[in-house]
Amino acid sequence: MMDISCFVLLSHKMRQRGRQSWRPLLGILVLLSFFRSASAQLRYSISEELEEGSFVGYVARDLGIDLNVMRQRGFHIMPGSSEPLFKVNEIDGVLYTNHKIDREDVCKESSVCLITLKTVLENPLEVHYVTVEITDLNDHSPTFPEKIKRLEIFESTLPGARYQLQNAHDPDGGKNSVQQYKISPNDFFRLEIKDRGRDGKTPILQLQRQLDREAQRSHKFVLTAIDGGNAPQTGTVEIYIEVLDVNDNMPVFTKDTYSAVIQENAPIGTTVIQVNATDLDDGANGEVVYSFGNDVKFKIRELFDIEPVTGEITVKGHVDFEEQDSYDIDIQASDKGSIPFRTDKSVIIKIGDENDNPPEIEVASLSSAVSEDSRPGTTVALISITDLDSGVNGKIISYIAEESPFALTPSIQDNMFAVVTKSLLDREQQERYVITIIAKDAGEPALTSEKTISVFVSDKNDNGPEFSTSPYTFYITENNTPGASVFSVTASDRDEGENALISYHILRNTANGNKESSFLNINLENGDIVALKSFDFETLKKFQFHVVASDSGTPSLSSNVTVNVFILDQNDNAPVILYPVSSNGSAKGVEEIPRNVNAGYVVTKVRAYDADIGYNGWLLFSLQEVTEHSLFTLDRYTGQIKTLRPFTETDEAEHKLVILVKDNGNVSLSATATVIVKVVEPKEAFAASDVKSSAKADEDTNVTFYLMITLGSVSALFLISIIVLIAMQCSNTTDYTSKYLPEANYDGTLCHSIQYRSGDKRYMLVGPRMSIGSTIVPGSHANTLVLPDRRGISGEVRSTFSLSLPSEWTMKALGL
Repeated sequence: MMDISCFVLLSHKMRQRGRQSWRPLLGILVLLSFFRSASAQLRYSISEELEEGSFVGYVARDLGIDLNVMRQRGFHIMPGSSEPLFKVNEIDGVLYTNHKIDREDVCKESSVCLITLKTVLENPLEVHYVTVEITDLNDHSPTFPEKIKRLEIFESTLPGARYQLQNAHDPDGGKNSVQQYKISPNDFFRLEIKDRGRDGKTPILQLQRQLDREAQRSHKFVLTAIDGGNAPQTGTVEIYIEVLDVNDNMPVFTKDTYSAVIQENAPIGTTVIQVNATDLDDGANGEVVYSFGNDVKFKIRELFDIEPVTGEITVKGHVDFEEQDSYDIDIQASDKGSIPFRTDKSVIIKIGDENDNPPEIEVASLSSAVSEDSRPGTTVALISITDLDSGVNGKIISYIAEESPFALTPSIQDNMFAVVTKSLLDREQQERYVITIIAKDAGEPALTSEKTISVFVSDKNDNGPEFSTSPYTFYITENNTPGASVFSVTASDRDEGENALISYHILRNTANGNKESSFLNINLENGDIVALKSFDFETLKKFQFHVVASDSGTPSLSSNVTVNVFILDQNDNAPVILYPVSSNGSAKGVEEIPRNVNAGYVVTKVRAYDADIGYNGWLLFSLQEVTEHSLFTLDRYTGQIKTLRPFTETDEAEHKLVILVKDNGNVSLSATATVIVKVVEPKEAFAASDVKSSAKADEDTNVTFYLMITLGSVSALFLISIIVLIAMQCSNTTDYTSKYLPEANYDGTLCHSIQYRSGDKRYMLVGPRMSIGSTIVPGSHANTLVLPDRRGISGEVRSTFSLSLPSEWTMKALGL
């Protein structure tokens, strides 16, 4: 409107001045026209908190913009970075609020809240500025940062001291902000207000009268902040004043004098007396601690202690009436103020006498050791017993506590006693005696002391060596390594030192035929026995010798022990083929049989012998090589060769059979025999049979001779074994089997005895590896042994044992 009026005025003046003035005026008008297009301004004022869509002003009308022009040129408000607070209606050009406006959010701390809008017309560009003032409403109450404010003020603070408090905050501006403060009535503080301009008014608390903590420990009042609105709003904070103490009072003892009586030897920690002092101050200023005075001697501090907090005096060390009968102790009570106050008091402690000195036992002389052959009455030690008490408390009764071969006897000198032997000693029963000497006075109550001394008994050579076992029985496997240890004997001596130092030697007596001991050597120190040669079970079954153990005492004592040695068999002999007869190192025989024989015909029987016994001598036969498997069979236990079927015309006339004979040792040994079977016509067979029978008769005569010698030797050994076993059974009550079989699963080849009855006769067989439960089964060719088979072979196990049996039985066992 201002621009239009200016234009009219200028036109009127130009008419008055004439045409000469048109040109300058025309330039002014063009400049004003440009200025109008870029800087036309409006200003409106509205209250905060108006609802969304509230009317602000007629912007288009007030700017003189035609509504049609406004619509054509796109009249609008230039957008900003945030959500617009206002909007303009493009139809009627009216300015409205876009949403509810909170002056405190928009303008924060500003006292005047102005919002400038840019309105734009396009084509050509035309910008108009519109300013909207947001007026304040009193819609907030003053608030303090804290609901409760605490202050601490010393009671010694002088009047006039000032304490600045925190301002109350009111988001409203102008007169609606905080205008004044007030406090509730009190006798000690008043309120001052300091105006800080834009920062508002600050309340200050001023002390009017000095505080006294003993009269009143704290003060409480309310500070109120009031704004300047038409309807004033307020905010409050509670002020708590805590009066701090000042150390202005001394500790005072509750009694004028303190005294106590305790008995000497009172236990450590015993309470003697308790002192008490009070202080009217508070906190550290009123806390009282107790201590000994500076002049209290170190000796008293070692005997007594005072508890700093409770004032309790207790016994700290050993209190002895004989040293001192009373103590005068200075006690100091002080507070914990920064400048502490102290008060002194004297405490008198009297000591009561008791029978507190037990007898004292001292060893004046003690022998290092007493010989076990000492006579009764031998002095072992001299003892001194004294008591520091006098009178009845100093009378002493002394004795040895435990039962022992020692006694305590008084000596010539006063308070001297001797420890003497009262019976013979034996070091082997007890080599050290712990003697407890007890001394008891006659006081009430009586005090007792004891002293322990150790008396050692020295050794005499009064015990000979003793072997751990008598007699010794050892088992040695044949073919042992010469020079290697085979077994050892051990003896012990109950004496000690040189008297218990044992040496061993073998008692050699070749005159009695004990030649085997010459092949043994023994370690003098440890009793290990070494075999100097290898033993052969087939030539030596057992032998016996004696070992002597001697100690090194003076005179030397000795003892001897009998050692029984049994040689155990090893599989060291291969089977020997008896038939066919060996020649040039090989066993080979020729058998002629008729072609017309039936199945089951006995061709021949391979006979073999093994010098070993038990499993090592148990022989098994097998066909190693045969030209026709369907023709012949071999009994694996007897070595008998039979035909499986009749011969046919197509069968060969000659057959070769290689028989393998092996024993049953852990490492099996074997031998082979070759049998050539010739198949002939019946007539030729009969002729050959006559010739063969004559030759065979001579052969059987030789074989029979050798067998008789073998059986005679075996029978003799059997009888000797039976005699030895009977003699050992008679001399020993222990079980023979458990004696010679210490382990149930022993894997050696041992000689065991088995008794059995056949008709009216009773036999005892000695054989290898036969357990106690083994039995001979009648009707089993006299060589069937029923026992658990360690090789996993089930059923009957047949064995060819080299035993002394009835002649018929023995012949069957040998396959003869």
